[in-house]
Amino acid sequence: MGRDLYDNFPSARAVFDEADESLGFALSKLIFEGPEDQLKLTEHTQPAILTVSVAAARVLTERGVQPAFAAGHSLGEYSAHVIANTLTFADAVRTVRARGQYMQQAVPPGEGAMAAILGLNADLIGHICSQVTDQLTPLPTTPEARTFNPNLAVVSPANLNSPDQTVISGATAAVERAADLCKQAGAKRAIMLQVSAPFHCALMQPAQDALARDLATLTFHNSQFPVAANVDARLLTRSTEVPDCLVRQVTGPVRWVACTHLLITGGATHFIETGPGKVLTGVMRQIDRNQKTLNVEDSASLEKTLAALAES
Repeated sequence: MGRDLYDNFPSARAVFDEADESLGFALSKLIFEGPEDQLKLTEHTQPAILTVSVAAARVLTERGVQPAFAAGHSLGEYSAHVIANTLTFADAVRTVRARGQYMQQAVPPGEGAMAAILGLNADLIGHICSQVTDQLTPLPTTPEARTFNPNLAVVSPANLNSPDQTVISGATAAVERAADLCKQAGAKRAIMLQVSAPFHCALMQPAQDALARDLATLTFHNSQFPVAANVDARLLTRSTEVPDCLVRQVTGPVRWVACTHLLITGGATHFIETGPGKVLTGVMRQIDRNQKTLNVEDSASLEKTLAALAES
């Protein structure tokens, strides 16, 4: 991913070069050549996706497309802030690498899980998660309560992606139990996800605490245009509001449906996904099929997007 941008656009190449310099190792080589097992480590995946996303966005703005708003899903919120000039790319790429390390270290392998629940109301999914937590938590008066680890009962909605898709996250047994109950409640499917950690749940508290210390050392600026905050689904422009939202995002759910509606209500007419893949473009079809969605990840998709914008 990203090689076409690097080869064809000096502005994109500058982003990859800055990532390598800021991190002190050749992230670009890892992105282009692998090995895949190293790239899949979240401490590498997060800066890699950020770099490709920012490179694509820089090329797009260089061609005259200026955003009115920005939003990013989870990690993508950092890309949104870089493009809005809230945060420098160098600070962002170092921070998301550390963010990945903190998340990986927060929960031992195998103890956390995530599952995608399809075709069930998000409020009902939240209720089922609360029910499972209650079921797995012993009463204070029982002998089990004295040795009980409350982390074992953690399960909650993590990604509110679309009306048809909610991802839950938490302790493995709790997620498996909640997924089964969701199927019993009428979910079309409940799919256990291959993830390196249970993101956006209370088990990420150690990662949140560590990231808060890092963000406190950075300089944030008022954004050039509003950026949607995942955790609160509100538009941010003031620099003082950003660090807190990025901190709380680590354990809080990604309210993507609400963020998308926020942009539509604000007057957004075209949604352009920058970076590898078209996941958010697909999710938009589930949220509101009437919205115009485009993407930029290489030369071909860039030209297709520019042509579509010229016609509209």
